[in-house]
Amino acid sequence: MLKTGFPPIADSATRLFILGSLPGDRSLALQRYYGHPTNHFWRLVGAVINEDLHAADYDQLLAVLLRHGIGLWDVFHAAKRDGSADSTIRDARHNPLAGLARDYPDLRAIAFNGGTAAREGRRAFADAHAIELIDLPSSSAANTAPFEAKLAAWKRLTSVLADR
Repeated sequence: MLKTGFPPIADSATRLFILGSLPGDRSLALQRYYGHPTNHFWRLVGAVINEDLHAADYDQLLAVLLRHGIGLWDVFHAAKRDGSADSTIRDARHNPLAGLARDYPDLRAIAFNGGTAAREGRRAFADAHAIELIDLPSSSAANTAPFEAKLAAWKRLTSVLADR
């Protein structure tokens, strides 16, 4: 079944893009980035930016990200996939990632949420020497690493956002 992702969440002040692979089935059904309640994304980002995102509704979450210079998107625009596992992605169509540096002049870094996003996404930035590329452990509950281990890696994003 062909699954199509979402448009980017960003504005002219975006300094960091966090790129996933492709939204999972629950996120697609809800039409929300990181919509599955077991995904640690919002908890991890909240810890990075020192904001309690637990009680925020989706529109508030997106507004907080933008206020901190964080954009969201995915490496894949669409793909065939059974279920939500990245390992079953087939016939993927990539988003036009190479244009991010041009379209967002304040962009300093791209963070890849998970191995598939990093492996596939880094190809688009082979010539983007001024942009830091950061590989992060997946925020998905399918990544069974302890939350604290994920958070330690995600804390690298604070340096990108520090001098805002």
